[in-house]
This record gives sequence, structure tokens and C-alpha cells, in this order.
Amino acid sequence: MTSTTTKPEDILPEGINQTNLEGINIRKGTVAAFLQNTKRWQNPTTSREEKEELFDAIQKALPILRVLGMFEVFQFQDKTLQTLSEEL
Repeated sequence: MTSTTTKPEDILPEGINQTNLEGINIRKGTVAAFLQNTKRWQNPTTSREEKEELFDAIQKALPILRVLGMFEVFQFQDKTLQTLSEEL
């Protein structure tokens, strides 16, 4: 029986840290970094200066996440981030 699931190593084999899809360079860890930055951005105790820096990182990651198809599956709970992701 052939497996229909995709494993991480099917996307990036061991020892490969990046790939290029549709002309966009995607590094291993991009999704995890995006999730961590988003959680910190949403934290009410995060300073305004840090939120600005985090927001820039979030914005830069959105095109990569779109190429990966993330927004075909997931939706933001935060209205600001949802609007931002729809504007791309």
C-alpha cells in the first residue's frame, strides 16, 4: 500500500535547509519562526518597539506562507493579521 501522506523530508530532504518555490527562497524553519513572531506580536506584554519589529518580520514572511499554501488551510484569529494576509 502506497502512503498518501507528505512527510517533512519529502519537502526538504535531510541536509537541505532551503528550497525555491515560484521564485521565492524558503528556508527550513520559516513557518516556525513566523508562528513564534506572531505569538509574541499578539502578547499584550510585548513592547511597542518590539511589536513594530515583529510586525515587519511577519509581513516579510507572508508571501512565503502564501506560496506554501498556508492561507488555503489556515486563517488568522487576529483581524489585523487576517486583513494583512488578504491584501497580498
